Amino acid sequence: MNKNKTRIPAEFGPETRFELRPAPAVPFRATQETRFERLKDRLLARQLTAAPELNVPLRRAANEAAALAWATVFPLLVFPVLFEEKTEVALRRAERQARIFADSREIVVTA
Repeated sequence: MNKNKTRIPAEFGPETRFELRPAPAVPFRATQETRFERLKDRLLARQLTAAPELNVPLRRAANEAAALAWATVFPLLVFPVLFEEKTEVALRRAERQARIFADSREIVVTA
């Protein structure tokens, strides 16, 4: 057993104060999401005016580009390029499907 019992008096320093800054009313990400959605809607509307019959593939391309953009540090900066790439792929796929459909219709009619 420890027989050396030394009492150490407690000393407290001067009271420390610090300033709390209130958190912003709207988190930054929410503000960024709003701007991001507006950008997405604007780019999508521009594409849909050129090809309204491709509503579903273009919306899917926009959602894929958005998902990839959110995984980056600067989603607002990266999204337009990703959107352009994804819509090009969607347009090419739609053209190919239309061509295959037309060719298969000719085969069925002649058979």
